[in-house]
Amino acid sequence: MATPILEILSQGDEIITGQVVDTNAAWLSQQAVDLGFEVTWHSAVGDQLTHLINVLKDISVRADCCICTGGLGPTTDDLTAEAVAAAFSLALEFDPIAFEQMRHYFIHRNRTMPECNRKQAMLPKGSKRLTNAVGTAPGFSIRLGRCWFAFLPGVPSEMRTMFNGEVLPLLQQQFALAPARLIIINTLGIGESDIQQRLTGVVIPREVRLGFRAMPSEVQVKLRFPADYSLVMQTKLTNDVAEAIGEHVFAIGEINKTPTEIIGVIDQLVTNQGYTITLLETLSRGLVANRMQGFDWLQVAAFYQSPTTLASAYCVSIDVKQLSVSMEVLCRAVQAKTGSSLVLCQLPLTDVATALGSNDAVQSCTGLLVHDKFFCMERALAGNSTRKQNQAAITLFDIMRKYL
Repeated sequence: MATPILEILSQGDEIITGQVVDTNAAWLSQQAVDLGFEVTWHSAVGDQLTHLINVLKDISVRADCCICTGGLGPTTDDLTAEAVAAAFSLALEFDPIAFEQMRHYFIHRNRTMPECNRKQAMLPKGSKRLTNAVGTAPGFSIRLGRCWFAFLPGVPSEMRTMFNGEVLPLLQQQFALAPARLIIINTLGIGESDIQQRLTGVVIPREVRLGFRAMPSEVQVKLRFPADYSLVMQTKLTNDVAEAIGEHVFAIGEINKTPTEIIGVIDQLVTNQGYTITLLETLSRGLVANRMQGFDWLQVAAFYQSPTTLASAYCVSIDVKQLSVSMEVLCRAVQAKTGSSLVLCQLPLTDVATALGSNDAVQSCTGLLVHDKFFCMERALAGNSTRKQNQAAITLFDIMRKYL
């Protein structure tokens, strides 16, 4: 059974000029994918009748379904109904029920309905009215060519209410839907290109879609399986991909139910083993402590501007030429002073302001002392200030999840 193809069409000059962020398209896409559609296009068109007519004609021959937002208001720049009528040679007909619903909307607010609102009750012949329970603009649905269209208001609160109350039941009637299965493999400390290189030996079947999502804190590898794909084969392919990526994988969503955020993984590891933590940050400037707020196991958290101030606070000396050796001495001194079972610390070659003040790479050393076992990770951090801070924070999380 072929997966029905759905498109999102957004209308309005405010969208294409960047005055308004199109949150409607993102929300509708998520709903559509969860239902079992394949979303192939997002289109946006301004308030020009010719452009709107052309895009409607294009969609009617390439998509099975289209959800459109915007252009249903009472003003001259609201052109949706007019464009549909012109594109498909349909008359616009007055809908008395839609008109009465609008009139009651104004009556309940002790207002007189302007004459221009009558325009909103003019719907294309053959369309089905979609009631707007929270606003004035009625929507409508209609099949045009191959495609079943639903036209909704652009106001997000009105759009979502109408989608859930009016459109969702119609979609379930119109289409045989079976949601795909999405597996997310969460990785840390590795980039997209390196992941792609590691996957060259893994055969991805044509019906399985492989995708990537790079974020400041991690890279997600996404496997989307058709609804009827064998669960045994799904598990095998997921494990093959995770094995190829290696130690950088910290969680797999929907397979083993591991928490899919790194802080959730850390919390599980630390709680299960009963650790208390002292965290000393430098280059990450408190980003890690902020993520760890609210967890009982975080005993001490501090931010230091330089290796010198950090060393003096715990009465040790630091040799920047032997960062790993100095890091172990420091971590043991911190543990002796705080009594924490786990000490997590990071040292740069220079003070933080200097390290973050330029785009030059800076060498860092991250240490983890768990009871009497010491682990160390040296990395070069590069880029602007924000990028270095994020890389430093990732390194702190990375060493924890690797060695715990």
